[in-house]
Amino acid sequence: MEKRENNYAFIDGQNLNLGIRELGWKLDFKKFRVYLSEKFAVKKAYYFIGFVEGNNDLYASLQAYGYILIFKPTFKNPDGKVKGNCDADLVLQAMIDIDKYDKAVIVTRDGDFYSLVKYLKEKGKLMTVLSPDMNCSSLLKKSAGQLMNFMSNLKNKLEYIKAIK
Repeated sequence: MEKRENNYAFIDGQNLNLGIRELGWKLDFKKFRVYLSEKFAVKKAYYFIGFVEGNNDLYASLQAYGYILIFKPTFKNPDGKVKGNCDADLVLQAMIDIDKYDKAVIVTRDGDFYSLVKYLKEKGKLMTVLSPDMNCSSLLKKSAGQLMNFMSNLKNKLEYIKAIK
């Protein structure tokens, strides 16, 4: 009997969302969860996001699509922008679960994940780093090497298209 892969995704939610929007389209999170499952055999998909009061419908939808939400408290910086940096939480979860998954899919474009990506690659635990676009950290590209992939060419497959009533 063939062993089935048991891969986990660790998604930097804000980074993913902003990166896709900068490309001029909106991600269909349901399609993306299916894509992760079919393309990378992702069984668990952690979605790291800052908790903002009033976004409960978004959170419920993400959970219904199969994401495991990890919330970070948010605060407003002096400019009034809401901040909720989840980087440390993502790294910690990837390390807590390292013996539970075969390989990790890291979804981000943030160079802060350079060390995590480098470590997972050295240990044979990195499936891929998936960045919204090629405008990502050069450190991230360097650490991922050939395991770096981009979502910019997935618009036709993963774009959210509002149903016409």
